[in-house]
Amino acid sequence: MRYIATCKLGLESVVAGELRRLSIEVEKVEDARVLFLGGPIEMARACLWLRSAERVLQEVASFEARTFDELFEGVKAQSWKAYLQKDSFIHVNGKSAKSTLFSVSDCQSIAKKAIVENLKAAYHTIVLPESGKRVVIEVGILRDVVTLALDPCGAGLSRRGYRTYNVAAPLSESLGAGILLLSRFHGDQPLLDPMCGSGTFPIEAAMIAQNRAPGLGRAFAAEEWNFLPPDTFTKAREEAQDSATSRPLAILGSDIDGRSIDLCKKHAKKAGVMLQWAVRDFHDYQKDPSLLSFANGQAGLLVCNPPYGERLGERKEAESLYRGLRALSDALPGWRQSIITSHRDFEKVYGKRADNRRKLSNGGMPCTLYQFFRE
Repeated sequence: MRYIATCKLGLESVVAGELRRLSIEVEKVEDARVLFLGGPIEMARACLWLRSAERVLQEVASFEARTFDELFEGVKAQSWKAYLQKDSFIHVNGKSAKSTLFSVSDCQSIAKKAIVENLKAAYHTIVLPESGKRVVIEVGILRDVVTLALDPCGAGLSRRGYRTYNVAAPLSESLGAGILLLSRFHGDQPLLDPMCGSGTFPIEAAMIAQNRAPGLGRAFAAEEWNFLPPDTFTKAREEAQDSATSRPLAILGSDIDGRSIDLCKKHAKKAGVMLQWAVRDFHDYQKDPSLLSFANGQAGLLVCNPPYGERLGERKEAESLYRGLRALSDALPGWRQSIITSHRDFEKVYGKRADNRRKLSNGGMPCTLYQFFRE
């Protein structure tokens, strides 16, 4: 089978690397998605292990369609009985880009009608009760090529299950993990997030360091698919549980807001990781080097998602924070920095040119990841 791992633009190479580390064959890397090959167990492993992907989809078919009739006939021609039971509750999602058929709602409606007609003929009935398990089918159209796929995830892969409360402008779990992997964090070095918010960077770093599968604490829609071998996810979960370690962590998350740190502690406990947290102004690290004792004298990674200053009146405050971060980085010789922001003049305000830049998106907002790794 062919599967599709979708992701944010800029994280395609990270997702492909994750799949290869799982010994899964990568077929093709495209904008915002990676195609890979395998069977049910590879799909289950991808769902459990992919840290930087948004979703995994199982491709059913692909064909060209420039008219609604072509779309209807193409969808109807598939063997939907192989995936859907007589009483399956059918939910169709849709998207279209650079295609003749641009009305997503019409495409969804036509695809649903075609699937229903196919199943009525296959099950020799005139009524489908749709009273059973929900199955999500995605109809994606790009440059007039229709891709039909089943969604085994349910909730997106970012929904690890540990973050139940949020602060303002939270960083998604998949983006946080993607930035850590782009920063070459493997857990063998200290990590500091001095503006940790709801704790995404430290918690994702802990799961990377201890080789914990990010999806281990949640359920997936495919676990209720009747056409999968019944032990598919059981096997994948057992493998993931056996792979986790209890490696000691040199990870510290701090924030000036005590409420944020309270949330971080709750999230970390739910994620099953023991971390160090502190209510602290990030300037304090520069004033008191002993606050970095958690690193045991090692240089590590400073990672940060500071305020962007997008709202009127907040720009100067954000720029003051950026200058403060530069002063902190100067007080951390040998430490690397990865900072994500949408501020177009960040390097100018920070006072240093980044060694590497990566265009990313945070909550639909174009951002840049600035990485500093040279003295």
